[in-house]
Amino acid sequence: MMARTGVLKHAVQVEVGAKEAASAGKVAEAMTTGSAVGVVLAFPDGRQIPLPQSLINVVLESAKELAEGHSITVLPSDAVLTPAEVAELLGLSRPFVARLLDDGVIAAERLPGSRHRRVRLADALAFAERRDRRREGRHRVAEAIAEADLPY
Repeated sequence: MMARTGVLKHAVQVEVGAKEAASAGKVAEAMTTGSAVGVVLAFPDGRQIPLPQSLINVVLESAKELAEGHSITVLPSDAVLTPAEVAELLGLSRPFVARLLDDGVIAAERLPGSRHRRVRLADALAFAERRDRRREGRHRVAEAIAEADLPY
């Protein structure tokens, strides 16, 4: 059996500096205040290529994140990750991710005839979104308790 190359090793990481963040902010503003329909990519040699809506969406969302100073990682949504890659992506330990997989909190599939598991990127991101929503909910409850001056 051939060794598997890690999916995250092939991910495109985009870091942003202050200058790039400002430029990305201008792009995001232009795309959100005007119509993002009909966005054209212009090359120095005069070629102009209209962007399909799916690529317009990628550019807009990327520009928003970069404008806020966040780095972005580009991966195909159908990527399949190892538990170690899920842990790295989510900033969790591999043993904790293994427990989440064992408990069914994050969906995973076992490889045929093997103990090894694989997780779809979409499932790992869905878990992260649920976790963030719960965290935000807890913060709102704590703020409401503090504002109401209730004993905690």
